Amino acid sequence: MDPVRNPYAPGAGQRPPELTGRDRELQQFDVVLERVARGRPERSMILTGLRGVGKTVLLNTFRSMAIQKLWGTGKIEARPDQSIRRPVASALHMAIRELAPRHRAPDRIEEFLGVLKAFAQADAEPAKGKVAPRRWNPGIDVPAARGRADSGDLEIDLTELFVDAASVATDLGVGIALYVDEMQDIPADDVSALCAACHELSQSGGPLIVVGAGLPHLPAVLSASKSYSERLFRYARIDRLDRDAADLALLAPAEREGVTFTQDALDALYDAADGYPYFVQAYGKVAWDIAPETPISEGDVRVAAPEAEGELAVGFFGSRYERATPAERDYMRAMASLGDEPVPTSNVADELGRKPSSLSPARDGLIKKGLIYSAERGLVAFTVPHFGHFLRSQPV
Repeated sequence: MDPVRNPYAPGAGQRPPELTGRDRELQQFDVVLERVARGRPERSMILTGLRGVGKTVLLNTFRSMAIQKLWGTGKIEARPDQSIRRPVASALHMAIRELAPRHRAPDRIEEFLGVLKAFAQADAEPAKGKVAPRRWNPGIDVPAARGRADSGDLEIDLTELFVDAASVATDLGVGIALYVDEMQDIPADDVSALCAACHELSQSGGPLIVVGAGLPHLPAVLSASKSYSERLFRYARIDRLDRDAADLALLAPAEREGVTFTQDALDALYDAADGYPYFVQAYGKVAWDIAPETPISEGDVRVAAPEAEGELAVGFFGSRYERATPAERDYMRAMASLGDEPVPTSNVADELGRKPSSLSPARDGLIKKGLIYSAERGLVAFTVPHFGHFLRSQPV
């Protein structure tokens, strides 16, 4: 069939042609937007799940929903080696720019932009032996304010900045939403500051929310920072699609192009993709390209499967495996040999014939790289679905 008309989209964070199986989360977020805009108390939302389940897609969809309601929005992607000060400043600058044309008091906007500029430039003093960061100009053409959000203490500054931003949004009867992807990668001190700022907003009722997405251990990261984070956010675990949602993700876009699948083909595709949205798109795309005509058959899926698996091995699995050091690869192979469920760290050590304490650097390195996570105390698991199967299929 015509590859140009192929509707499937197996890309990182790329919205699929048919977003299925997420109605509950979309309805929840719509309620959050309405309640916050009306001054009702509401918690910010946190999405968690393995890689490839569509967290970023859902986060972007949430942002689109806020924009449609005329909210100000901004988005950042956290990095473990970067403070959130400057990214948050840029994101809130974008949010305020979206609101500014509707605000009746230009002086009020300029006042906030002065605070925002001061916040962006108020980097704390560098640690001994470290080079001071280059002074950053965030492209705000107003003088930096003094005495507000410029102390250099991120917790104090972020709280003051959020309160001031929420005040601007209140004037317009809308809200501001800050979206944070890869939230588990925010440095520990910055997580504490972000939680404290959100806590202040939850008490004051300011119309500013933080919507985060991250790996399954993100709730533990937040809880370790501030104990009240368990009550501060509404957590939604994003998992694989059920059978009906997975079938609809394949059928709906195909039928818009005059193509369909046999029932046996849908059975084979669900077995291969296991309901994970990224895999659904990856197998569907190759099956479309392989099939000579509609309906796409089970035979077409069988022929397509090795090619789809080869593409996943290079782009989805292999690129992550290559980031690991030799010691980290040994650790992951030992995990894979023990199965696909979370495994005790002591069993991994036994598999390698090592003491658990000697493997801490490899384990910690894999967690920092986002390849494994601590499912609970003493247990580790892969952040990527089917990664164990991939490792077992590779030559040693």
